[in-house]
Amino acid sequence: MAAYMRSVFCLLSFETATRKEDRETIKVTRNSEENVFDKGRKGAQTVLKEAPRSHIEEEIAGLHIEKAFPGDKRLSRVVSVARSRTFREHQGKILLEGRRLISDALNAGANPQIVFFSSVDRLLELPVNKLKRATIVKVKFEDIKMWSDLVAPQGIIAIFSRPDSSKLNYNSDHSIPLSVICDNVRDPGNLGTIIRCAVAAGCHSILLTKGCVDVWEPKVIRAAMGGHFRLPLFSNLDWDDVENHLPKTVTVHVADSSGDRLMESAEPKADVLSKSQKAGNYGWVRTQSNQKQVDNEMYDSDSDGEFELCLPNVSTKLYHEHWAQNHTAVVIGGETHGLSVESVHLAKKTAGCRLFIPVVPEVDSLNSAMAASILLFEGRKQLMQQLQSTKKTKSQVVNKIKYA
Repeated sequence: MAAYMRSVFCLLSFETATRKEDRETIKVTRNSEENVFDKGRKGAQTVLKEAPRSHIEEEIAGLHIEKAFPGDKRLSRVVSVARSRTFREHQGKILLEGRRLISDALNAGANPQIVFFSSVDRLLELPVNKLKRATIVKVKFEDIKMWSDLVAPQGIIAIFSRPDSSKLNYNSDHSIPLSVICDNVRDPGNLGTIIRCAVAAGCHSILLTKGCVDVWEPKVIRAAMGGHFRLPLFSNLDWDDVENHLPKTVTVHVADSSGDRLMESAEPKADVLSKSQKAGNYGWVRTQSNQKQVDNEMYDSDSDGEFELCLPNVSTKLYHEHWAQNHTAVVIGGETHGLSVESVHLAKKTAGCRLFIPVVPEVDSLNSAMAASILLFEGRKQLMQQLQSTKKTKSQVVNKIKYA
């Protein structure tokens, strides 16, 4: 019996030891597995942390192409550039969309910073040799479509440094001595159309006063159809700066849309148009000056306690009469705020006149872009006729000397 009991005790002791050993083995195994898991998790975190936000996917035509990663915020910055004038001015960036606009900017010497494209074919339509210093990012077309303002996006958007007109390259082969001064033009579509008309008429330059809409606003750029890169544009100018951008021999004329208010007939009479020189009597002139002080100005107090400026006596001409000679500038005012008083004084100072486009009765007026197109092409016609007449006269003089 004693022997039997010792056998049972030995067997139980062995099983207990075995179970303890198994538990220790299992614990070691679990600890090992946990260590392996922790190492794997930490390794994954390290990989994720050290993984590049974007990588070079391929090289095309000598350009390193990056592929946008999920959550890439660079494309969203395009919206900030497009919608915020403050961002454009402070950051010195502009937004261009579409092959033609981007190509025009590159050919003019503008500096690209980053280009987003959805297909290689779109990218290769650009002058790729001028994109060497830019960051090129491939994105999904759906992403471009989401941020684009166009009805039919072309799949390519670029951010450029804000161009300096004095450093761009322009083709001046067809340029004539005719400049445009935009004064208080605040409608983006009108300003863009004026720029487009100025390019088509071969104008020398465009000057914009501080009252105008931002010339690099996307709606202005689209309406101008690449005109920003075809002739010099100088924006946000004071009137002293305007004069500094013009030749000393320039003659400045102002577009007058007041004729329909002053008379019932389509043909204005000089004595009627010059009857009163108070700014408030003319819908085409704003009653407040852009400057705090204007030399030799007279102020009349009205019933509201405000001040109203008096205008100099500037002669009036129909748009088709002779007014363009040598270097000429035309001031185009906005439809809402009209011309500033300073523009009329500049016209008086340079012996310019008020150019009147007659319209039929009961028609309010032409918008500023339409008036600009009529005056600019009329000015081009007159300057070209003068140029041809001068060439003809010189040719006759040379022939007389030759056969004398």
